[in-house]
Amino acid sequence: MGRPPSLPFVLLLFLPCLSRAHRSNPEDEKPSCDRCDRRLSCNCTYGGFTRVPTVTDGALTLDLSFNNISEVTDDDLIGHAHLRALSLHGNTLTVIQPSAFDALWNLEELDLSNNRLTALNHTWFQKLGALQKLNLVGNPYRSLGSSLLFQGLVRLRKLAFGSDDLVELRRGHLTGVSQLEELTVHANNLQRYDAGTLAGIWPLGRVTLSLHGPFLNNTALASDLLGDVSYPETPMVLLDLHLIGNESIQPFRETTRFRVIFKAQMGFFFFFFSWKKWLKLLQMNCNKFYRVLHSQVFLLPCNSTRLLKNLQYLDLTNNLLTDMTLEQTLCNGDGTLKNLRVLNFSGNSLSTLSHLVAKLDKLAHLDVSRNGYNVMPTHCTWPSTLQYLNISGSKLTEVTACMPKTLQVLDLSNNDLQTFLVDLPALRELYLSGNKLQNLPNGSKFPNLQSLTIQVRGTIFHDSELKSYQRLTNLQAGQNKILCSCEFVNLLQMSFRGQGAVALTDEEENYICDSPLPLQGEQVGQVHLSIAYCHQVLVVCVCCGVALVIMVVLVVVLWRIHAFWYVKMTWAWLKAKRKPLLCYDAFVSYSERDASWVEEYLVPEDEKDETAATAAANDKPLQAFSLCLHKRDFLPGQWIVDNIMSAMERSRRTVFILSENFVSSDWCRYELDFSHFRLFDGKDDGDTAILILLEPLSKDDIPKRFCKLRKLMNSTTYLEWPQEEEKRPEFWGSLRNALRGDDEEEP
Repeated sequence: MGRPPSLPFVLLLFLPCLSRAHRSNPEDEKPSCDRCDRRLSCNCTYGGFTRVPTVTDGALTLDLSFNNISEVTDDDLIGHAHLRALSLHGNTLTVIQPSAFDALWNLEELDLSNNRLTALNHTWFQKLGALQKLNLVGNPYRSLGSSLLFQGLVRLRKLAFGSDDLVELRRGHLTGVSQLEELTVHANNLQRYDAGTLAGIWPLGRVTLSLHGPFLNNTALASDLLGDVSYPETPMVLLDLHLIGNESIQPFRETTRFRVIFKAQMGFFFFFFSWKKWLKLLQMNCNKFYRVLHSQVFLLPCNSTRLLKNLQYLDLTNNLLTDMTLEQTLCNGDGTLKNLRVLNFSGNSLSTLSHLVAKLDKLAHLDVSRNGYNVMPTHCTWPSTLQYLNISGSKLTEVTACMPKTLQVLDLSNNDLQTFLVDLPALRELYLSGNKLQNLPNGSKFPNLQSLTIQVRGTIFHDSELKSYQRLTNLQAGQNKILCSCEFVNLLQMSFRGQGAVALTDEEENYICDSPLPLQGEQVGQVHLSIAYCHQVLVVCVCCGVALVIMVVLVVVLWRIHAFWYVKMTWAWLKAKRKPLLCYDAFVSYSERDASWVEEYLVPEDEKDETAATAAANDKPLQAFSLCLHKRDFLPGQWIVDNIMSAMERSRRTVFILSENFVSSDWCRYELDFSHFRLFDGKDDGDTAILILLEPLSKDDIPKRFCKLRKLMNSTTYLEWPQEEEKRPEFWGSLRNALRGDDEEEP
C-alpha cells in the first residue's frame, strides 16, 4: 500500500471547490437606491426593484411604491432605526417575514396597500409602538385574522384596511384600537359583521366606508356597521353606493345622529325619487348635511330649503347657480338656514360677493372659489363667526376692506392681485399662489400668521420681507424670484435641513436664485457664499484693525531700533553733502566723561604749532591741526544731528576716543554710524576713521549694538594711549602721521 496523502495536500485539492462554493451569486447581491435628498427622504418609486434596496442608514422616509418587490426579509431593513415613514404601496408582496419590521422602532407611517398579502400576521407590528398611520387596503385577505393584530399599536391614529376580498369582520379583530382620527374600511363584499366590532373605537374623527354590496344585499349588516361608527361629531363618507330603492336607504336610519356625505351614484336616487320625498328623507335621517355635486343645479327653491332648517353643511359645488338664483336658494338672506356652519358654492356662475350670508350667525366656512368675481366691494357685512374663506380661482385684481377681520384661513390663489394691503389680525393661514404680486405682503398686517403659501414667478422674495412674519412656521415659496443674500440663503438652507424656525413645505429644487447676477439660476441649496462676501463690513473692519495693529507694531519696532533717528540722520547727511568745503583736519568723537583727556592732552598737542627749531631739524613745514569739538565748534540753535553731520562732512578725518565710557554712550554710537555714510560718497580712502584706545578694551567688552565698531577694530589699526610718559612722543607722532594721511613719520 502507498503512503496516504498528507492533510495539506488534501486541503489544496479541495480549496478551489470551497472557493467556488462560497463565491457570491450576482443575483443575490442587494440592489441600492441613491435617490435621497438633504432631508434624508429617499424616493425609490418606479425603480424596478425586486428586493428592498439599500439606502443611507440615516434615512427618515423611504418610498418603495410601484416596484416589483415580492418579499421583505428579516434583514432587509436592519440599520434603519431612524426611519419614520415606509411605503411599499403597489408592489407584489406575498411574503413578509415575522421580524421584518422589528428594527423600525421609530416608524410612524407604514403603507402596505395594493399588494398580494393573503393573510395578516400580528408579529409584523409587535415592535412598532410608535406607529401612527397604517394602510392595509387593497390586499386579498378575507379576514383580519388574529385578535392580536393591532394589540401593540397604542399610538395608532389613522387606520385603513379591507378590499373586495374582505368577507368578515369579527368581534375582537380591532382589539387594541381605542381612538382614531381617520378610519377607512373597504368592504364592498362584506358578508359577515359582528355588531359592536367597530363600536369600541372612540373618539373617532372621520370615517370612510365602501359598502356597495351590503347596501344592496344585506341592509341589516350595513345598519349594524353604520350604527357602530355613528357619533354626532364624526363626519362620514360613503363610497361606491348604488341606491335604487327604498330598501337600499334603510341603513341611513342609523345615521340620524351624525353628519354624512354621499359620494356615489346619487343620480339613480334622484331618478327614482322626487325632490320633495328626497328632502323629506334628508330632514328625517341626515338633516345636518346636504351635498349635490356636478349635477347642473341652477336653483334650489326657498320652500325646499326651509325643510332643511337644521342643515349645517351645504355643498353645491360645480353647478349653475347665479347671483339671482342664489337669492332664492338662501331665501333672500332672511336667516332660514341659521344653523348652517359650512357653505360651499365653488365652481358656479356667481359674479359678486353675496350679502346673503350676513344673517348666518353660525357660518364658519365659506367657499366661493372658481366663480366669476372680478371686483370686491369696499365694505361688506359678514357673520362674526366666519373663519375660513376661499375666493381662489377668480379674477380679483384688488382686495379691499370688505375682507372679514375674523378670518383664520384665507385662500386667494390664482387671481390677478398685484398688491395685498388689508389688515387681518386673526389670520393663521394665507394662500396667495398664482397671482401677480411684485413683492411679499407686509407681515405686520398678519401678526398671527403661521402658514404662508405664495408661489408666483414674478414675485421678488428676500429675507427682509420674511422677517416681518413673526410667528410664521410653515412656508411654501418656491418658484419666486429669490434675492440670495447671505442671511436669506443661510435661513433657507437651514430650513432644507429641518433646522430652521420656518419649515419649507415644498421641494428644495423650487428655490432658485434670481440675484445677484453670479448666482442667477443656481439652486439655493447648492449656493456656497464665502465669509468675505457675507460679512464685508466685518472683513473691512478686521482688515483695518489688523493693518492698524501692524502699523503700531512696526512703529514700535522702528522706534526701538532708532529707525526714525536714522532717517533724520540720512536727511542731515544729504543736506551736509551740499557743503563740501573742508574746514577741519579731524572731528573728535568722544564721551563727555572723557572730555578732560581730550582738553588736557589731545587738543593742546595737536593744535599747537611746531617750533621753528624742530621744523628746521626735521626739514618739514610748520603745521597746526584744526580739530572740531562739539563743545566748542557746534553752532548753537541747530539740531545736534545737523551739527554732527555738518562737522563730519567738513572734516578730513574722524578721531574716535574709545573707552568704556564711549561704548556706553548712544551719541558716540550714532557718530560712529555717521562716519560710515562717507563710504557712499565715493571719496573715502579707507583712512577717514582714526581709533584711539584710552584704556584696554577687548572686542568682547563692546556691546552688540556697536557692531560697526567691532567691524572697524577688526579692519583698522588703532592707537593705544600709553600710560608711560616716555612712550607718549611716539604716540603723538603716529597720530600726526595719521592726521596728515602720508607715509612719513616723525623721528
